[in-house]
Amino acid sequence: MSSAETVPPANLAALVHSDELARFDYGDDHPFKPLRARTTLELCARYGLLDGPGVVRITPEAADPGYLERFHDPAYLAVLRRASGGVHDVAALARGIGTEDCPVLRGIWEFCLLATGATRACVEAVLDGTARRAFSLVGGFHHAFRGRAEGFCYVNDVGAAIEDLLARGRRVAYVDLDAHHGNGVQDAFYAEDRVLKISLHESGATLYPFGGAETELGAGRGFGFNVNVPLLERTDDEVYLEAFEALVPPLLAAFRPDVVVAELGVDAHVSDPLSHLRLTSGAYYRLVQRLCAVAPRLVGLGGGGYDVFRAARCWTLAWAAMAEREPQDGYAGLVGGMMFGSENDGLFDRPAPTTGPAKERAQAEARRVIEFHRRSVFPRLGATPP
Repeated sequence: MSSAETVPPANLAALVHSDELARFDYGDDHPFKPLRARTTLELCARYGLLDGPGVVRITPEAADPGYLERFHDPAYLAVLRRASGGVHDVAALARGIGTEDCPVLRGIWEFCLLATGATRACVEAVLDGTARRAFSLVGGFHHAFRGRAEGFCYVNDVGAAIEDLLARGRRVAYVDLDAHHGNGVQDAFYAEDRVLKISLHESGATLYPFGGAETELGAGRGFGFNVNVPLLERTDDEVYLEAFEALVPPLLAAFRPDVVVAELGVDAHVSDPLSHLRLTSGAYYRLVQRLCAVAPRLVGLGGGGYDVFRAARCWTLAWAAMAEREPQDGYAGLVGGMMFGSENDGLFDRPAPTTGPAKERAQAEARRVIEFHRRSVFPRLGATPP
């Protein structure tokens, strides 16, 4: 029996963060804003979620480059390190560095090491009994491949963490809630039956990275261990939650992972400028609550989210779910205060249901994908529909 199952957790949840991560700047015109993490912490403090029994905060250290080599080609890492010093050449461009998505950024190497160190600290926290769940706000760079950068992601901290867990003999489930398909993670573990990969995302017909079809089921011994749930534009809370409940809990129950690694990207939110889904913050709260209920150990990683203030609200609720805390607004009833979206809305959005033919199409497509996986994946894993 693994130590993940035998060490009793000292706390419900660990929040892993360094403000150095939040200070890193991709540039004024780039949509990825690490400062979202600082905004989230301010909201968590406002709602009384950072202190008290069952909660611990961890300041991460930079990962050793060798940790990244668990996942990445060392030759690629050498190119990334040079680019971090300002070298912009053909070798970097061939590896995806120097594009609009992944520009040459001074200090990106150190940023990647620290972000990966934060993810590693989450893994250590859930394995050594520090906490049952751990959350890194600046993590989840799921688009990077073993040998190239892609989609705002220069390294794949998720992949490095999964490789670490596999080397320790753990069974890993990866659940990706980001609006964008986790292509880098899928590619790396496509033929692996020790990793169950489940990704709910906007269809590749309308959104980068333009893949992630339900028919991508894995290869070799990993066939049936790759589960994609592409969703149509305007998919709302009701449709998304139905798809999640129909697939994620029964598949996790059948697979019986030691650790669940979750990409908690919040760019499926109705306000996000880079996707076309319609989730509200309340949906994220319920999704993370359900993950906490079914995961023996949970590593949560921030992922995408490009409406800074709405992302902060969603992650504040995600943290509240992990810590099993009821958010209490110490500023309620006061004039002024912090502006996180509308100051009168609190953390929970107003309902934003899709109606009419768009809703009917989204629901019909989600149900078609659910039935496809019940026929193709459930028998392979021995899963039982709810």
